[in-house]
Amino acid sequence: MKILTFDIEEWFHILDNDATKTEAEWEGFESRIHGNMSKIHGILGDQKATFFCLGWVARKFPEVLKEIDRRGHEIATHSDLHQLAYEQNRHTFKQDLERSIKSIEDVIGKKVRAYRAPGFSLMEQNKWVFEVLMKNGIEIDASIFPAERSHGGFAQFGHAEPCWIDIDGMRMKEFPINLSSFAGKNLIFSGGGYFRLFPYPLLDLMTKNSDYVMTYFHPRDFDPEQPMVPGLNFFRKFKSYYGLKGCLSKLDKLVKKHEFVDIRTAESSIDWEKAKVVHL
Repeated sequence: MKILTFDIEEWFHILDNDATKTEAEWEGFESRIHGNMSKIHGILGDQKATFFCLGWVARKFPEVLKEIDRRGHEIATHSDLHQLAYEQNRHTFKQDLERSIKSIEDVIGKKVRAYRAPGFSLMEQNKWVFEVLMKNGIEIDASIFPAERSHGGFAQFGHAEPCWIDIDGMRMKEFPINLSSFAGKNLIFSGGGYFRLFPYPLLDLMTKNSDYVMTYFHPRDFDPEQPMVPGLNFFRKFKSYYGLKGCLSKLDKLVKKHEFVDIRTAESSIDWEKAKVVHL
């Protein structure tokens, strides 16, 4: 099972960076989302994917979501204002989630069923997020990054395959990021900076050898001409900009060679009565 997903945000929605942290700063940057979305649509053709969209994008650029929906893709929420979930309390998280759901549903006229946290920022310390998600009608989460990372990361989760999350007797379906064993180490390769860093033959090999793949791409991943975001140190610049030039061609080759589905198709193919249950 190989799943294709995109997190729909602008090129300047960089986390952990004071110069791009809030909506007030965003107003000073040019928009590049339309051109980058055109590249994605051109690559996909009839291939279906799940698009995790910001509520902010739904309000500012409703035509972007309408085009995604017109092409038959699944639309989910990526939060409203692209803030790290572990920096929010229950009240602010709930407000952000509710606003994102309403903004998206107002544009496409369809129920939002799935969620992905910015930066995969669901961790042991804020697992209460799952309760808030379920109480607001979210049935599927795709926020678990079962390894250490600079922000977010839930190494204690223990599973890198579709499963149930059970918290206080409430259950929801989880589609975590996958891990791949290579040279004796567990690697993440299926999206973002990892995908841009690794050469295509290695990406192809790990995709081929993985029973489960959860990709995650952003419009900015395919935009080598984007400006430099202010306020980034050397490491963040490398992480955010390395490999942009070749990323689109790598994705093109990958989706043409391997069979990918969206989350709703993957969900329907799983026997959930036999799926593992992770108790939090």
